[in-house]
Amino acid sequence: MAQLILLLAMLVLLWALLIRPQRSRQRQQQELLQSVEPGDEILTVGGLYGIVQEIDEEDDLVVEVADAVHVRIARRAVAGVVKPEEEHDEDDDASEGEELDPGDDAPAEAFGERSETDSEVFVKDDDSESPAALERR
Repeated sequence: MAQLILLLAMLVLLWALLIRPQRSRQRQQQELLQSVEPGDEILTVGGLYGIVQEIDEEDDLVVEVADAVHVRIARRAVAGVVKPEEEHDEDDDASEGEELDPGDDAPAEAFGERSETDSEVFVKDDDSESPAALERR
């Protein structure tokens, strides 16, 4: 009898942890697919971004992936709808958009310049006849 209770408890746990969340994800994906309408920016399963132009009579989507380039895709090929990015206030953009000047305390890598590492300076300064080089030997 205890084994039967343990088996039932494991089945309930399996259902609660695996089956129920999977059904929920499937339901959300179905709702997403049905809510796609012209004007939405989408991401396909293949990784293409595009804007839905129209829905044809076979329930396929006509998607513009570049200027004047339209492709027809199956509705089930939509991985997600891309939400438009929120616009920031101009005050926020001013502080974020400040460009660094090489005179600032910014690392050289930020400007595409390569800075010397300690080992490169050590090798560069390593004159085999210098007193410092003789002391290191």
